[in-house]
Amino acid sequence: MFTDLKALVRSIPDYPKPGIIFRDITSLIEDSAGFSESCERLAAAHRGKDITKVAGIEARGFIFGAGVAIALGVGFVPVRKAGKLPGETIGQNYALEYGVDTIEIHADAVDGDDNVLLIDDLIATGGTAIAAVSLLRRTGAKVEHTGFVIDLPDIGGAEKLRAHGVAVEALMTFEGH
Repeated sequence: MFTDLKALVRSIPDYPKPGIIFRDITSLIEDSAGFSESCERLAAAHRGKDITKVAGIEARGFIFGAGVAIALGVGFVPVRKAGKLPGETIGQNYALEYGVDTIEIHADAVDGDDNVLLIDDLIATGGTAIAAVSLLRRTGAKVEHTGFVIDLPDIGGAEKLRAHGVAVEALMTFEGH
């Protein structure tokens, strides 16, 4: 069965500020068939690549990443904002438009034996995804594949990720910002 996933994404103009069209995936995940198919398509694109773990970026990457991990039969690694994980963590700083933020994973979540697939709902500037790739690679894990529900190619994040040696799979693209 094929669902028109793009038709399930709600576009909200002028959010969070004028001139921005927000691509809202909540309408996609509210649709059982669309949500299931999104996870299955992302998983199918990465079968046969010896993925051992799926990492998902907080927060919407958790939603799709967990579904992809289940579909691939592997464990899930949450990539969280600093201070949200209990126990020993390792972190990675990354630049924001007006400052710096930090993401973290558990120190023992992945290691040199892992081939990690990074998942998030949307790739825009690529800053958080590049930071997550760097963080996961610091453990010795191999990170060569990413999957996104939406790519905003005009912003250029997917190209930045590819420049870091990472393949980018997106289920759909939306032009503009």
